[in-house]
Amino acid sequence: MMKIPSKEDISNLPLFPLLERQGVFLVSKSSESLAAYEALKDAAVIGFDTESKPTFVKNEISSGPHVVQFAIRDKAYVFQLFDDTCRTVVSKLLASPSILKVGFGLSGDGVQIRRTLGIEPENVLDINTLFNAKGYIKEIGVKSAVAVLFHQRLIKSRKATTSNWANKVLSESQILYAANDAFAALKVYDSIAALG
Repeated sequence: MMKIPSKEDISNLPLFPLLERQGVFLVSKSSESLAAYEALKDAAVIGFDTESKPTFVKNEISSGPHVVQFAIRDKAYVFQLFDDTCRTVVSKLLASPSILKVGFGLSGDGVQIRRTLGIEPENVLDINTLFNAKGYIKEIGVKSAVAVLFHQRLIKSRKATTSNWANKVLSESQILYAANDAFAALKVYDSIAALG
């Protein structure tokens, strides 16, 4: 059984190099979503995650996802889902059998996507399955995966995690948080794929 590094172990590691703001595109309008689609549609693999406004009441069903993010090698696209064209483009990318979408803990995302967008995501890989195959029994998150593979520390803001992702205007920290979740997942997948 492989050991997942502790929080203390991770806290002593050097920082994982995040995608900076100039490589992150917020997509909230039709024109932006069409440009993002052109950038993403031919990618073989994209990092993928979603964000939803948190629920605080027992049995409350989330209305999310409110944000869907995709990353390629040096860029990330953070889609807000208010605009119909944005929703259509996200649905098209998620339903594409030719693009492998990779991320962590994606079962909940799939449930929300089916309910909110009414589509079945195709060719999606939860990277946890790759770690399970290598002997990691527990589910491993992106932070632990970055620590295991790169011996680096991915900073994830607790404040951003629990923030209101349904806001029409996202903060800079939300945009970067979302982008780097997908970006780090892609980097982890690339590293595992290179190991064979």
